[in-house]
Amino acid sequence: MAPTIAVSSAHTKPHHVSEGVEVLKKRNEELEKELKRSLEREDKMKKELERTWERLRVAEEAEERLCSQLGELEAEAVDQARAYRVRTMSLMEQLHSAHKLLEETSISLSNPQSPLRGHV
Repeated sequence: MAPTIAVSSAHTKPHHVSEGVEVLKKRNEELEKELKRSLEREDKMKKELERTWERLRVAEEAEERLCSQLGELEAEAVDQARAYRVRTMSLMEQLHSAHKLLEETSISLSNPQSPLRGHV
């Protein structure tokens, strides 16, 4: 009987080990793809957040301008109301004086003893 020599090679792997390596490689590729998609989603969300912050900043500036304009309009309205009240009071005083004058004139016309009657 001839002697047999067993040759052990480091390059030869059992079949079940090479299947496990392939499964791990595939899983690793899937995880890398998922990570890439996740990073892309994160980047997209960051950009959307930046746009939202910019819109918020613009809206706040517009709100400040509107509040300022509203304050100016309120002050102007108060000034106009005061001027209107002063004008109304003046007109009321003029009307009161005119009524008084009419009453005095009416009384003196109806009274023959009035000094105005004698001179006419």
